[in-house]
Amino acid sequence: MLKKASEKKASDVHLKSGLPPIVRVNGNLYYLGTDAEGKVARLSSQGLVELAYTLMNKRQRERYEGGEEIDLGYEIAGMGRYRINICQQRGVPRMVCRHIPDAIVPLDALHLPAAIKNLTDGHRGLVLVTGATGSGKSTTLAAIIDEISKRHSYHILTIEDPIEFVFKDKKSVVTQREVGLDTKNFASALKYALRQDPDVILVGEMRDEETITMALSAAETGHLVFSTLHTNDAKETINRIMGAISPARQDQVRLQLAACLVAVVSQRLVSKKDGKGRVPAVEILLNNARVRDLIIDPDRTNEIGTVIEESATIGMQSFDQSLMTLLHGGLITKEEAIANCTNPRDFELRLSGVFSGGWKEGNTGTTTVGGTKSNSIESAVEIDFDGTYGKK
Repeated sequence: MLKKASEKKASDVHLKSGLPPIVRVNGNLYYLGTDAEGKVARLSSQGLVELAYTLMNKRQRERYEGGEEIDLGYEIAGMGRYRINICQQRGVPRMVCRHIPDAIVPLDALHLPAAIKNLTDGHRGLVLVTGATGSGKSTTLAAIIDEISKRHSYHILTIEDPIEFVFKDKKSVVTQREVGLDTKNFASALKYALRQDPDVILVGEMRDEETITMALSAAETGHLVFSTLHTNDAKETINRIMGAISPARQDQVRLQLAACLVAVVSQRLVSKKDGKGRVPAVEILLNNARVRDLIIDPDRTNEIGTVIEESATIGMQSFDQSLMTLLHGGLITKEEAIANCTNPRDFELRLSGVFSGGWKEGNTGTTTVGGTKSNSIESAVEIDFDGTYGKK
């Protein structure tokens, strides 16, 4: 199933009892093909149980039977790795497999702003890459770490759950530790990381107060720390971090965060004009004296969005400014930009000024993956959520 999904360039594979395998391609969900008779092959409960137990080791099986969800890595030679989550759904295993490509996409090929490449020359502080699930956070972080490894003589330490991209030792030496296999949890790994002579630390996710405070301490003590959060923008990122901190410690953590934060990079993936994949729209917050004041004062944190809008000359940009750049560069359509912008009315007003007299209505660039405009998933059956099947 994973090999077939890889051939269709799927980012995710969903396995659920009673349904065929489902793949996500360019953000859309499709049934993964048909059997020899042209029928949709459905997964059985027993088949999913067997698959799940085959993938898990003894310790993971014990945790799963104790009611825990399991994250694990699975590798297929020549195809790359899969990050697999196994959970229970109505008493039956439910699995989601995220494809991690074998090759790391170079930073210069990701259509990211120059300010992000500048982050690879940092020596200390905290850099956060945020966005919803499937927004390309792991791809961006992998490209950043690989760029650092190519250009600097560092010890790079990653703490992941599970390990996703596999880094090669280049100018830097890279140590990759997997939670549950090489270390007990993120906080424990961070505690001992400071005794392992790292220059750069990648924390897969800042999930709780202990991990957040340990990451801040590492950034304060002269390390360059990268991590992720499932937040939509920079303002929400600051609020989410503070929401995880106990009230008695919030003032102290605000001061720490204001002092050591380097940048918050937030991503959304939008469909490209040619229908071939997606491109990131990126909001960038760079810390400076003005931003530090807003982080320290909880009553003014919501002003961060305004600061970003007004600071384009020093490398910051809002989502709407990023979308305008992508649109002006011919990478996305007007409709896609408006559908993904933060303030549609303001965006259209700016658009009329930027393209006055020059904007032409025409090809929207939209395409149906698997339909007549694209043959990348020619044998798939698109999901219609009203219960019908539409052959593509």
